[in-house]
Amino acid sequence: MRFRIFVSGLVQGVGFRAYTQRVAESYGLSGWVRNLPDGRVEILVEGDEEVLCSFVKDVWRGPRLSRVDKLEIIKEEPDEPLLGFSVRY
Repeated sequence: MRFRIFVSGLVQGVGFRAYTQRVAESYGLSGWVRNLPDGRVEILVEGDEEVLCSFVKDVWRGPRLSRVDKLEIIKEEPDEPLLGFSVRY
């Protein structure tokens, strides 16, 4: 299963991408995370549905200095498998 997640709040300049990468890797998920010009963070993540739900809870919590106000989660059909988890710039 694949989720595209848009995270709104205080999520840039607070270590959110590195946090997301650490959490995704700890769950064995694949995908990427990047900052968007509008101040949100975009995450594309793929894995088992139950594990993805746990990942989403951790993303909602965020790193210590962040504040997550809103998550927009879109289920997608995987076209090609994602390998590893990276931070995109």
